[in-house]
Amino acid sequence: MFKRIALVIWLACLAAPFFATAAQTPQADLDGIKTYLLEKSTDLAEGAADLAATIDSYYGLAQAAGFDYEALASDETASELLLTAKAQWIVISPLYEQMEGIVAGVPSLSEYDLNLDAGVSGAEDPEGGVTFDLTLPDNTVLERPGNLFGLLEAALWGTEANFVSGAVADLDGNGMVEFGEVLPDANFLKGAADRMASMSADLLASAEAWEPTVDDAFTALVIMMPTMSEYFGSWKASRFVSGDAATGVHFVAISRLSDIQDILSSLQVIYDGVSPLVESMNDEQHEQITTRLADLQAYVADLYVQEQDGRQFTPEEADFFGAEAQDRAMTLAGQISQVAGLLGIKLPE
Repeated sequence: MFKRIALVIWLACLAAPFFATAAQTPQADLDGIKTYLLEKSTDLAEGAADLAATIDSYYGLAQAAGFDYEALASDETASELLLTAKAQWIVISPLYEQMEGIVAGVPSLSEYDLNLDAGVSGAEDPEGGVTFDLTLPDNTVLERPGNLFGLLEAALWGTEANFVSGAVADLDGNGMVEFGEVLPDANFLKGAADRMASMSADLLASAEAWEPTVDDAFTALVIMMPTMSEYFGSWKASRFVSGDAATGVHFVAISRLSDIQDILSSLQVIYDGVSPLVESMNDEQHEQITTRLADLQAYVADLYVQEQDGRQFTPEEADFFGAEAQDRAMTLAGQISQVAGLLGIKLPE
């Protein structure tokens, strides 16, 4: 009996180093990345459903008025509904940006980014534009019209003539008709809002089904990190920089600088998830990546604070700051790619 007990103790002692090593092996926090995505996707789906309900009420008023928008312009309820819809859009747009780094960077989810936020129309890009057609309540079908956030923004703020009625109204009741105070075409607006709600629900379902991998995480970081020049380019073309001379019809409600901060926040979540792997392999590399990512976030945040405080940046300044942000992002992407290679992670070409 005593010999048997001694043997068990001896075997346990031999196994102890193995189990201690296994317990100490760093693991990526992939569950943390998925939990973050699910939280944001849930909020987006709920917010998109609320927006669709508000716009459905606006559509009902327009329909009851025989789609006489000049008459509707004096309807206080219509004005209140449009102000509510704008406020709801301003809530859900950042929600998407806060998870864009994951959605756009993970190949199995990336089509949602194309259709919700990033894709142009099929007419603009037959090969790379959005993949869906939009059916309106009157059964008109718009072939691959552009991304849904962009369609709704252009309709609600009146930057695309094809999406509005032509009527204007003093929506906020301050005695003046200002930029964005338009009556959108209710037929178009309802079609876009309903599709936004259904696609946001689909994204949530896909997020629930997604089983993240370390390859997914590193792929998202390497794909999404070096996109600063694109974002700064759209900021330059927007009203926030170019004012009335702006050529872009999007990014009129929220500064692109705010969007960039939100996108970087999602990339931070991804890096936090895989950082134990990086740190265990090369602590110096981990410290450099952590510092450089924080510095890039602070760089963009400082520009946004200046803009919020009233500074009007010039297009030339937008180019300069965009080039600097892109250089920093490229350095980060290169360093993360190097780490991925050392960890044996195969990234897409």
